[in-house]
Amino acid sequence: MKIAISATAPNLDAEVEPRFGRCPYFIIVDPDTMQFEAVENSNVMASGGAGIASGQMIAGKEVSAVLTGNCGPNAYQVLSAAGIKIITGVSGKVRDAVSAYQSGQMQNTSQPTVAAHFGMGAGSGSGRGGGIGRGKGRGMREADSFHGEAPAPQPVSPEEELKALKEKLQSLSEQLSGIKRAVDEMESKG
Repeated sequence: MKIAISATAPNLDAEVEPRFGRCPYFIIVDPDTMQFEAVENSNVMASGGAGIASGQMIAGKEVSAVLTGNCGPNAYQVLSAAGIKIITGVSGKVRDAVSAYQSGQMQNTSQPTVAAHFGMGAGSGSGRGGGIGRGKGRGMREADSFHGEAPAPQPVSPEEELKALKEKLQSLSEQLSGIKRAVDEMESKG
């Protein structure tokens, strides 16, 4: 069994990075032996799609779980579809996070913990957004995103979770339709 941890540096003594899609490194570790592989994340500076690309890369590493600070909706969807457990709210040293996971102290996350495009523009002072969102955020205050803090998970009823999933499905369907139109247009232009 292998798990992936978003990390600030390529070793077990690194801090857990609060962003999944734009973390500098992933530490792929066998919690039983603590043998690990550090993988540089080429999606750190991506203009978009970092969560999806990082999720696909990690799914290709055949891990059973991801430990991270936060996970946005696109990465969450990719990881969930691959059957990977997602554990958020993780902080501290990578080594300590692996130990806590191994001892059963961590719970799976049932939904994304931040809005799409959460990690974009970190440290640049440019703010968030840029007009590309769909207005379906989770009401996160700007101060929360600036400091990298995840909003506290709110308990939801099965009906609320179903409603949220249906809204997510609709949003993803709209995004997929838009992508397909763009691909078709580009192909028709040759």
